[in-house]
Amino acid sequence: MEFLDRPDTPNGPQKLAYRQQTGSGTGLVFCGGFRSDMTGTKANALADWATAANRPYTRFDYFGHGASTGAFTDGTMSHWRGDVPHILEHLCDGPQILVGSSFGGWLSLMAALDRPDKVAALVLIAPAVDMTERLMWARFSDKAREKLSDEGLIYDPSQYDPEGYPITKNLIEDGRAHLMLDKKIKIDLPVRVLHGQKDDAVPWELSLELAARLASPNVELHFMKSGDHRLSEPHEIARLIDLIETLPV
Repeated sequence: MEFLDRPDTPNGPQKLAYRQQTGSGTGLVFCGGFRSDMTGTKANALADWATAANRPYTRFDYFGHGASTGAFTDGTMSHWRGDVPHILEHLCDGPQILVGSSFGGWLSLMAALDRPDKVAALVLIAPAVDMTERLMWARFSDKAREKLSDEGLIYDPSQYDPEGYPITKNLIEDGRAHLMLDKKIKIDLPVRVLHGQKDDAVPWELSLELAARLASPNVELHFMKSGDHRLSEPHEIARLIDLIETLPV
């Protein structure tokens, strides 16, 4: 594991933890989920595949995630939006394939808008586009909204975290500056979306809405009827790798 300095943050200089493998051809960058890190099942499976295929591969932890520095509750979409371009700029040669899982899918779309010269294609796994508004605020009860407004922090119950996800008022309010599904998304790249239809965290219908908003004509949606949010079973990871291998880049 290595660390990349990220000095240009509102909370002072930080360090992003990363692991990088060398190879030839178009590189991959894995962008993980909310509150996850670079040691998850999909991230590790892609590392094994990249080794076998001799492909460059970079994985990392966002600010306040995993081994990176910073407090998670200090994070906002504006802050996290800068992490992916920073990795692309300082660690990666040439345009990369961004593999974005859930929250990382939304950040991958942002990176394609912010640094189109550094992104060759997108492979999105249950992309949680506009999640702060669609999947958080819109779902919260009136009581939770009131507590968030008054106290600035709530813990959102999740099967993926027994303590619940800490959600701040700053995260919700800042997220509104980054919403995508209310307009055309000016991304003209190959995009592949993989989504399980038993996903209870990010509705698969959200991927239909995303596809309709993308400017690119080269968009494919792949639904797995029995797949849940994680899509970490061997046959699901095999499908993910197949989507990567058949990209026209």
